[in-house]
Amino acid sequence: MARPLRIEFPHAHYHVTCRGNDRRRIFRDDDDRHAFVERLRKSLEIYEVKLHCYVLMNNHFHLVTETPKANLSEFMRHFNVAYTSFFNRRHRRTGHLYHGRFKAILIQPDAWLLPLSRHVHINPVRTPRLRRGIVPEQVRQLWRYRWSSLGGYVSVRRREPWVHYDDVLSRLGNSPQRYGRFVQDGLEQDVSSPWKELRGQVILGDDRFWERSRQQWASLAGGSGPAASPMPSMDPARITAEAARYFNLAPERLRRKRGRCRDQRGVLMELLYRCGGMTQQAIGTHLGGLDYTAVSHERRRVRELMAQSEVMANWWRELDSALESVRTAVTEGPA
Repeated sequence: MARPLRIEFPHAHYHVTCRGNDRRRIFRDDDDRHAFVERLRKSLEIYEVKLHCYVLMNNHFHLVTETPKANLSEFMRHFNVAYTSFFNRRHRRTGHLYHGRFKAILIQPDAWLLPLSRHVHINPVRTPRLRRGIVPEQVRQLWRYRWSSLGGYVSVRRREPWVHYDDVLSRLGNSPQRYGRFVQDGLEQDVSSPWKELRGQVILGDDRFWERSRQQWASLAGGSGPAASPMPSMDPARITAEAARYFNLAPERLRRKRGRCRDQRGVLMELLYRCGGMTQQAIGTHLGGLDYTAVSHERRRVRELMAQSEVMANWWRELDSALESVRTAVTEGPA
């Protein structure tokens, strides 16, 4: 079976989930959950992704996100690598943590953001053991559950600054009380899963939303084929020059195979891959004849560092913003 298309455009909304390999646990205790949430927070900041709601289960998680910069794949790649690296180090294991790549459903926010948030939030009582319970007990279980964004929706005191509550709550008059009632109504009425309305494997929305999304994605890609990239690639020399200017280094130093600026070179590799559309082999050639496996190792190391180091995270944010300004200026041309 062909893999579903990854449709990306600015301010797209997604339901995202990952499951543990062989349905194994991806959280063994609360220390794992704390580490997951902290890496999620940092990744959201680095990639400027908006998180509307989330829930952590034992062997999977759900996120409802919005991507102002059309960068869902980059965000999830960085975040999943960061948490997998932590989990493997802590539990002295190797190999994949998740079963395949993440699954993302593009959603129509005006129709589905509110009901989908409820579907995400009631997951903790949809386990075989708890879903047979009476509704008041299920509600109490949900209100006590620590590892979701529901607490901030029903109580202002429990809000987390990196979760965006307003877009969902605005559909209920910005009332936490009404949202709590909305969740309880869903349990009492045993509302059906939204995935019954899924179109193909990738869209939760009506015909007009599907056509509008497809056209917007195709126009950004400069074509209509599924292999098209949502953003045009930049000239590698321009990316290298911008990075050299930012780091106050000569471009030759960044391109030199050996030197004392390993972290800066690692960030440049990631920029060349994401913004320049270069293969790892081409990046290695561009940077003094490195083997593609060395490039892959350095990119993975840099992604982990960005999730842990505020300095590295700032490097990435500021360089990404600078390159976006350059891209915009080139695309728009002189006034």
